[in-house]
Amino acid sequence: MPRLALYTFGVLKSPLADPGQLTREFHESGEAVYRTMSRHPGYLAHAEAADGDRGTMFELDWGPWGEFAAPTWYGKGRTAESTALAATLSLWTDLGSAFDAVYTGLHRGALNRRQDWFERTGRPGHVFWWVSDGAIPTWQEGVSRLEHLQDHGSVPHAFTFHQAFTPDGTPTRGSRTDSRVDSRGGSSGEARA
Repeated sequence: MPRLALYTFGVLKSPLADPGQLTREFHESGEAVYRTMSRHPGYLAHAEAADGDRGTMFELDWGPWGEFAAPTWYGKGRTAESTALAATLSLWTDLGSAFDAVYTGLHRGALNRRQDWFERTGRPGHVFWWVSDGAIPTWQEGVSRLEHLQDHGSVPHAFTFHQAFTPDGTPTRGSRTDSRVDSRGGSSGEARA
């Protein structure tokens, strides 16, 4: 059965290494959100570095998730002192489960703070696509799908909560998930999971 891949990307106002209070709050919130999401129904897995927290995201060993990549339009640093991005790559059973995890609980609280932490880029902050059972999406694939979404809008190859598709490419407009996304003012393009 196909599984749903989710890639998120945002440009932070401050580098990850910034010792300031907002950066500390972002890190603490992220750790709590990951713990909560990993127990959410429908969650399957997320990219985790095999070698822990050593180095920058670009230098870590991500195992089957592939070499870390960022969109071509990311223009901030790539060193431990200058990297200013937040990215996630995860697998879900279905869109409804991912929606519930992103727009409720601790993650909803983190979304409410996103303007404190993230720059407004005018670019999509998340992208979904379907993968075959057993496949592990890669960081490069996530970047490619996000850039495709930026260039072509939501299509079965790369889509958002607001304009989603089933594994066979059928639009889900009017579904329970779409209705909830619409009732909250759209998908904001800033989902982080």
